[in-house]
Amino acid sequence: MERVCFLARVQPSLLDEYKRRHREVWPEMLQALRETGWHNYSLYLRDDGLLVGYLETPDYQKAQDGMAGREVNARWQEQMKSFFAALEGRRPDESFIRLEEVFHLD
Repeated sequence: MERVCFLARVQPSLLDEYKRRHREVWPEMLQALRETGWHNYSLYLRDDGLLVGYLETPDYQKAQDGMAGREVNARWQEQMKSFFAALEGRRPDESFIRLEEVFHLD
């Protein structure tokens, strides 16, 4: 199982709405994540907008590609893009900054 941690930045003025949207993630989006190999997926948000994501998956590239092909993901990313800073024309899920794992205690 591949462990993946990534960073992104949410605009600080939109933190409350970002949190609200994630309390109400569409059931079909949750199902798509599960079906494409996103397991133990969590998001953590700091008050200044720093977003830290963590997931486990058999193959991260395959999980990303799987979501990229889902219509529900295209709709979700379109609705979420205004929350993020510095996307440079990409979808939010294409702009994650993946961190290198340097230690793991099993």
